[in-house]
Amino acid sequence: MTAPAWWGPRPFPKHHGDHVKFDELAEDFLTDYRINQRKSLERAEISTRHLKEKFEGMRIADITTATVKTYIEERMGSGAAHATINRELAALKRMLKLGAQSTPPKVDRVPHIPMLKERNAREGFFERADFLALRDALPSYLKGVVTFGFKTGWRKSEILCLQWAQVDLDNGIVRLDPGDTKNDNPRMVYLDEELKEVFQTQWIARKETGKLSAYVFPNEAGMDRIRDFRKSWDTACTEAGISGKLFHDLRRTAVRNMVRSGISERIAMKISGHKTRSVFDRYDVTSGEDLKKAASRQEAYLQEQDSVLGTKMGTILKIRKKRGANQNG
Repeated sequence: MTAPAWWGPRPFPKHHGDHVKFDELAEDFLTDYRINQRKSLERAEISTRHLKEKFEGMRIADITTATVKTYIEERMGSGAAHATINRELAALKRMLKLGAQSTPPKVDRVPHIPMLKERNAREGFFERADFLALRDALPSYLKGVVTFGFKTGWRKSEILCLQWAQVDLDNGIVRLDPGDTKNDNPRMVYLDEELKEVFQTQWIARKETGKLSAYVFPNEAGMDRIRDFRKSWDTACTEAGISGKLFHDLRRTAVRNMVRSGISERIAMKISGHKTRSVFDRYDVTSGEDLKKAASRQEAYLQEQDSVLGTKMGTILKIRKKRGANQNG
């Protein structure tokens, strides 16, 4: 008797995703961002571009923990910050998870992807002279962008997406609706005299050129919004002698300057858009000069107290002198 053809061990079926490549998952990832109208789409696009440099054309089955570690080493070798690399690794994880969740699945297993340790302390900020040197070196269409960022601490995406419909030029007020902010909280700021001049200049240029862009800070062509200006930024930083600065340093600087100028932390948080105190604290950067001023202010305060009490500073020194005299005697 001849056994039927189906009898006996059957070959393990090939997984549907065996031939799926990184490129397909990357596009699915960005599509997911667009469909869900995620505010961090631009950041996702940047992360995807970096990932493509390593994984483009690669089968998903060949993306292993080992290949990911090689990617990490290469990105670190290029000078990328740990936080930046982690954003890219998070994007890769999301791509693989979306692939595993699709029907039929495009990914049969998600490899372990190690993350780098990040420093929570934020140290980058601009001194006034550094900021002015940077602004002078930037192209005209970016000068207003950085000035607004330096004074308000708004996120880059919030500034670049700002439209005239959100501006009350007569009363000097700029508003963000809940859907326009990262934490979905509405925000309103009043423009000081310098910022009023910046916005009026932008408005006049809009009228004179006839390029009626909806954006307050349009790109160099004058119509669409500004997208990526890292090359202009890096060039200007080099020219100003402050290479390595980030646009986000303007946000930290604005917080520090508001606190230094006596603005209450609650109001500063409303202006900059920080929702939680813990995040706000990380941006309130203390420099060596701040610590020096604190020591001087404390000394002045104690001297004032001594004046009231009729006492004098230098107690420790007096004790040492007295002990020395007793020992000599």
